[in-house]
Amino acid sequence: MVKLNKIYTKSGDDGSTGLVSGSRVSKASVRVEAYGTTDEANAAIGVTVAVAEREGPGGTKRLVAVLRSLQHDLFDAGADLATPMAAEEAPGAALRITPAQTERLEGLIDEWNEPLEPLTSFVLPGGSETAATLHVARTVTRRAERLAVSLRDEEPGTTSAEVVRYLNRLSDLLFVLGRAVNHAGPGDVLWVPGANRDPA
Repeated sequence: MVKLNKIYTKSGDDGSTGLVSGSRVSKASVRVEAYGTTDEANAAIGVTVAVAEREGPGGTKRLVAVLRSLQHDLFDAGADLATPMAAEEAPGAALRITPAQTERLEGLIDEWNEPLEPLTSFVLPGGSETAATLHVARTVTRRAERLAVSLRDEEPGTTSAEVVRYLNRLSDLLFVLGRAVNHAGPGDVLWVPGANRDPA
């Protein structure tokens, strides 16, 4: 159980922060960037939940339930990234993203993508407000994934490969959810290559 009584400690005033292991690293480290951006993705999904609940119809209840479950997963992912893997770490010794969590995303992608028409072009972020915020969450998640990959490349023995896979699938799911929301409303906004090259 997490218990927070004091919000500021002043211990980070020197530009360092504490990891779950107790060790301290620079707030500019790739590890902190990775779990910080994962937290940013979680916040972006929170905005989507608020917008979806306000916008109303179009499968909102089911969408919000899915998004809330993703927010719990993203806290798991942040804890995973904030905890360097120990050599020969025992299963369950630290909170890690599991293959089952990644597989659940794949099932959700298949479920929400099934009724959609195949794409004939790239999708512009937009359509409904809910879909637009899902695209923001998607792009932040992609950035979190890139940072997690950088961390894995920098510290391969201490970084979970599963959290990278999870973030990869999550960005795919957010893309599909954005399309599904637009399918129930205004429709996708498609990219027109070279639309503005010739003067009107």
